[in-house]
Amino acid sequence: MALLANGRARPYGRADHHFSHYAPEKFPYAIERYVKETNRLYGVLDKRLSDREFIAGAYSIADMAAYPWIVPHERQGQKLEDFPNLKRWFDSVWARPAVKRAYARAKEINTQPTVSEEAKKILFGQTAAVVAR
Repeated sequence: MALLANGRARPYGRADHHFSHYAPEKFPYAIERYVKETNRLYGVLDKRLSDREFIAGAYSIADMAAYPWIVPHERQGQKLEDFPNLKRWFDSVWARPAVKRAYARAKEINTQPTVSEEAKKILFGQTAAVVAR
């Protein structure tokens, strides 16, 4: 996730996941590029959390929106131990009862793989012409 100056967030983990896990061909340059970019963005978030408990100071929608992007940190090739402020924040958000309930519920609901081979055909490589049909 990229933290932008205007307060919006942009996910880079998606590109990391795409090239590392979903792309039919593995391109080392693309994988390395997005793993490094994700690492840089973790550093931005770690710095932001250096003088505050949560992203915007008090727990807010910013934390709720950012947390799911950090959950797959291992799949993104990242170690939270390398980012002490981010790790503290991550553990703090995870400790919240509502977060634990939400992730427990997700495990109950998500019993099938989220990206099947059929879904990959729909998600990746489409053009506007396909969508217009």
